[in-house]
Amino acid sequence: MPIRIPDGLPSRAALVREGVQILDESIAVRQDIRPLHIGLLNLMPNKIATETQIARLIGASPLQVELTLVRIGSHTAKNTPEEHLINFYHTWDEVKHRKFDGFIITGAPIETLPFEDVTYWQEMQQILDWTTTHVHSSFFVCWGAMAAAWHFHQVPKRPLEEKAFGVYRHRNLVPASPYLTGFSDDFQVSVSRWTEVRREDLTPDFEVLMESQQTGLCLLHEAFANRLYIFNHIEYDSGTLAEEYFRDVKAGAPVALPRNYFPDDNPENKPSNRWRSHAFLLFGNWINQVYQTTPFDIQDIGEERLVTRGENG
Repeated sequence: MPIRIPDGLPSRAALVREGVQILDESIAVRQDIRPLHIGLLNLMPNKIATETQIARLIGASPLQVELTLVRIGSHTAKNTPEEHLINFYHTWDEVKHRKFDGFIITGAPIETLPFEDVTYWQEMQQILDWTTTHVHSSFFVCWGAMAAAWHFHQVPKRPLEEKAFGVYRHRNLVPASPYLTGFSDDFQVSVSRWTEVRREDLTPDFEVLMESQQTGLCLLHEAFANRLYIFNHIEYDSGTLAEEYFRDVKAGAPVALPRNYFPDDNPENKPSNRWRSHAFLLFGNWINQVYQTTPFDIQDIGEERLVTRGENG
């Protein structure tokens, strides 16, 4: 089935050009199936680009998916037009009464800050707690994953001496995991971060699914509350690392050329995307797992966790 997104969303035209099927409102209401309700808490500065990246991946599913765009209410976005936010986004306060089959929390360019110094950390903590009882399966990305690991299990993020930046080889550590169905044993993932989560800091709650010899942990699974944590950017477009590199160079930031990215290490050469197929696999597998395990009645989501919330997260 196609993905259902708000009418008029700028990413709609880009998705259609790429062949992603978009479900019109008039068709959606006639289909005698319950769509999967997926929320996207978008913390990235370029919200339109991130919307497109995520919608592309979940829109490839054969299931009907309804995407709800969510933003932090206590933070004013500086890089996205206010009109766009008003037309297409809901604050978390506006959706916190709802239940979601899946909920994605993106990264944010604030990873060097202590969590407690983030201006919207209090609201972020409330949202993370809310996912336990209102979301069937959560997918945390980069800073969002580090924030969730810290909030739920006090797993620290550690500063790196230099930015982990480029395209790196990763290993499939659990081929039998339903989240890694179809994955190669060895594959590449886009990486962009100044901090890391280390194996020795993990609690027994986590199963390590992906790892890189060069950049460490990538994908973790937590059985309780069906949580996935990915510390790298498998969702990135081909040119996203280039955009970040040129932005940082212009700002005078101490950033090196992204590794294994520009052909011949020449930033004038157009990079190739070597991680896209596995991005589709990962998100497709996640959507399939959500579909297989979520309650038929969406209001039943999280009910069984209310009694265990205090001791598990």
